[in-house]
Amino acid sequence: MFTPIQPATLSFAPDGTPYSATFDDVYHTSAGGLGQARHVFLAGNGLPGRWQGRERWVIVETGFGLGLNFLATWQAWRADPARSARLDFVSVEKHPFQAADLARLHTAWPELAPLAEALQAHWPPLTPGIHRCHLDGGRVTLTLAFGDAVDLLPRLNARADAFYLDGFSPARNPDLWSARVFDQLARLAAPDASLATWSVTGHVRRGLEAAGFSLTRQPGFGSKREMLTGQRSGSPATPTERRPRHALVIGAGVAGTSVAERLAARGWQITLIDSADGPGQGASGNRAGVFRPLPSLDDNRLGRITRAGFLYGLHHLKRLAAAGHPARWGATGVLHLARDDKQAGKMRAVVAAHQPPADYLRYAEQDEASQIAGWPLSQGGWHFPGGGWIQPPSLCAANLAAGGAAIQTLFGRQLARLHAENGEWVALDTDDAPIARAPVVILANGVGIRALPEAAALPVRPARGQVSHLPAAAGSPPHVVVCRNGYVSPEVDGIRCAGATFLADDPEEGLRLEEHIENLATLDLILLGYAGAYDPASLDGRVGFRPASPDRLPMVGAVPAVARADKDSPLAAIPRQPSLYALTGFGARGLVWASLMGELLASQLNGDPLPLEQDLVDALDPARYLLKPPRPSTGGDD
Repeated sequence: MFTPIQPATLSFAPDGTPYSATFDDVYHTSAGGLGQARHVFLAGNGLPGRWQGRERWVIVETGFGLGLNFLATWQAWRADPARSARLDFVSVEKHPFQAADLARLHTAWPELAPLAEALQAHWPPLTPGIHRCHLDGGRVTLTLAFGDAVDLLPRLNARADAFYLDGFSPARNPDLWSARVFDQLARLAAPDASLATWSVTGHVRRGLEAAGFSLTRQPGFGSKREMLTGQRSGSPATPTERRPRHALVIGAGVAGTSVAERLAARGWQITLIDSADGPGQGASGNRAGVFRPLPSLDDNRLGRITRAGFLYGLHHLKRLAAAGHPARWGATGVLHLARDDKQAGKMRAVVAAHQPPADYLRYAEQDEASQIAGWPLSQGGWHFPGGGWIQPPSLCAANLAAGGAAIQTLFGRQLARLHAENGEWVALDTDDAPIARAPVVILANGVGIRALPEAAALPVRPARGQVSHLPAAAGSPPHVVVCRNGYVSPEVDGIRCAGATFLADDPEEGLRLEEHIENLATLDLILLGYAGAYDPASLDGRVGFRPASPDRLPMVGAVPAVARADKDSPLAAIPRQPSLYALTGFGARGLVWASLMGELLASQLNGDPLPLEQDLVDALDPARYLLKPPRPSTGGDD
């Protein structure tokens, strides 16, 4: 059952302390929220001392609230010259504030202003699930999980060095202080993890001890006489051998360049190989592709992952631009039109049930949709104001530019096979000469993955897609991307893209008249009477071959080393090819998948908290097909 996010309502206690009417409790002690954050959560976890000299420090918090604990931690981390190289802060919040309310609340602490303004600028739309923000030049990662902690904590994948147990009073919010939550903290804890909380309530102490934490009472803050600190029981962490952080990435499309950039941001060295003479020349070579999510009434896996991918993709595009490496894209908005009255009703029902922020998703009735498009339409549909079009080759180039010297590109080199040798993979060309070698290989080469026997277990199918290029005057309608069994883009450099066909297992590379005719017929369904101005025999276009998966979801993760597995096998028990990973199966939705899938795989390889819930990570695991028969792939842009 889908549960929309109910934002926090801004209110104050008589003494001016921020207050929640929902829980009948204040957000922090009247003695001062910033002082409480520093005394209870930072000092209570031995910070900043314990993160010094570490490569990464991970904090998991129950209850983001005003964000004071995060801002105080970030401030202390920045001020510490011996700080960890990276700070990961993971926080769950059931009722997040609107960005404008956060901005008003944060004015009470002017010393935090620069950090608070950065947080507000990156604050995500209030939609359910995990939202990832990169701050401080990428050195600080804030992972926000919007929803009930009881539901979300079991689906988090992280190894916490410290816990901040915050939230409203156990008497007011008992679920957050329950055995179910404490057991999940124990699951997420690194061997030497610490915790701190202002609560010393008896059942809290007993529950944490039962979960394996040894506790100590400490002097409290303000009017609180005592607080609790704790340590995960068991052996202390032992240093592990640091894995060489060098990867071969095969393929320079949106998949390969995205993971290359995300790994480079973490200090990895990347060698990227592609047979073309530059990035984005294969399936990622179109002039303009659609960028928008695909909601569903029950918020199924496709809906959840496209929402997460879209929102992270927006963050990524803005981050690239801020770093001086803008991709070419247009935030024109996207209209996704209903096919008929029945589907229109279903689309309205989705908006009514999800209650999304209006700048993320709304329903536009027929007349309004026609005004938005600048053309008379036969139906209304979903309007994604923040969506638009992206020029895929420019995104690929921006990713590589952002990675800088950490990414070595080897263009014009055709991978013929891989060879395992002395703990490394060697990429060999058609003459069996070495191209490059590294301990880790990522196969992001689209349909080319089918030629490698190591990836034979993956049911990747090539899907031919032909896009028609329509000559267009500047400013001519439609002014937004419009979808309905296909798509049409606004004018870009005098050309409007319309398409695309989706033909599985069709290897023909040339343009076909019949596919231009098909694209124009689809265009007439989208924009009534629009296609009549074009002669299909005179049109130019482009053909690409998209790697499709049977269930329409990408394949992200370690490549299975077996062709079959018992259907009851846990995914983690399926043998994998050593240090060989896949990033493929994007189908017709490469632009909405690419940035988040690159972040997901980079997080897996680097041992970071994951940017998606574990059930969604499992749904993307390449080994999933060994546990169930593949369904026929259905393509297209609806």
